[in-house]
Amino acid sequence: MPVKIRLQRHGKKGKPFYWIVAADSRAKRDGRFLEKLGIYNPTTNPATIDLDVDGAVKWLQNGAQPTDTARAILSYKGALLKKHLAEGVKKGALTEEQAEKKFQAWLEEKTGKIDAKKDGLAKAEADAKAKAFEAEKQANEARIAANTPVEETAEEAVEEATEEVAAEAETEVAAEAEATEEVVAEEAPAEEAATEENKEEAAE
Repeated sequence: MPVKIRLQRHGKKGKPFYWIVAADSRAKRDGRFLEKLGIYNPTTNPATIDLDVDGAVKWLQNGAQPTDTARAILSYKGALLKKHLAEGVKKGALTEEQAEKKFQAWLEEKTGKIDAKKDGLAKAEADAKAKAFEAEKQANEARIAANTPVEETAEEAVEEATEEVAAEAETEVAAEAEATEEVVAEEAPAEEAATEENKEEAAE
């Protein structure tokens, strides 16, 4: 029975999540499988990969053929290297201790690269946030600076309008006062004439 190591799709639409499985090559992609070897989540950065390396090596030694994507994942996690080292042990080129030592050294180097990538991503994200904050701060300052003259002009316009209203009110008051004085001045002789007439009538 030809066996393939391949990905089996799970997850929601637009958010794929894969199982790494050993399955009959004649089975459907998301159908029955012989063994689940791990998971692969490409939506994270870096991608999340959890692989049973020893189980994958066992299937590779039994003749299982990985798909292109599965081969890349197996190489990334060191399954292909471990298979190669196991073949060297079988041929007597090196001992199991030497093979394990080489694999652990490679694993430590790989882990260091992954950690460096994570640190770089975290630093890049922090820098992007700092730049966005600075840009927003500058935009706010520019907006405030642009609004300040408008506010001052509005205040000046209000003051001018208030002064104009006050001036108009004073003019109206003065005009009313003058009109009142004129009326009083006009009525005063008439009153005096009426008083004199009254006096003359009284005398008669």
